[in-house]
Amino acid sequence: MNESELSALKQTLIGGDLESRRSAVRRFAEIGEPAIPFLVSLLQEKVGNEVRWYAAVALVKIGPGSISPLIDAIARNPDSDFRRYASAALGHLGEPAVVPILSAMKGADPTTRGFFSHALCRIGEPAIPAIKAQLDSTDPIMKECATLTLWQLGQAGIESLLSEIDDETRDS
Repeated sequence: MNESELSALKQTLIGGDLESRRSAVRRFAEIGEPAIPFLVSLLQEKVGNEVRWYAAVALVKIGPGSISPLIDAIARNPDSDFRRYASAALGHLGEPAVVPILSAMKGADPTTRGFFSHALCRIGEPAIPAIKAQLDSTDPIMKECATLTLWQLGQAGIESLLSEIDDETRDS
């Protein structure tokens, strides 16, 4: 992998036809972790949302090595379009992203916490036990984040939340 190959792949994501873009995503995935900074940077550029989508797909295909760079970028970049695609990618990385996302929520501003919550909702049921554990946190903000995220998760999250309330009622 070299800079000119990355630039050529970027241009393909920006202006290529459907099959060329898919091939570029596969190539980024083959390059692997060395392509992560380039792809995170591309997500932050003023490019079309379809380009951001392809960059996000490539990050997901690369795998868990994308988690920390995405979390860091979401925390630093206030652009909501970027954050939407980055949090979607983070969510599609699945269960390995749950604990790092929850850790990042602890010091984040409310808007950033919302994007992290969105990522947890994309992960879905595999995230519920770790989110539910935050209901016992001594940090009132994390308790609130856990409650809201469980609520946003729908049926499974709400059932988990109600179960926790029932447990607290029995214990008192």
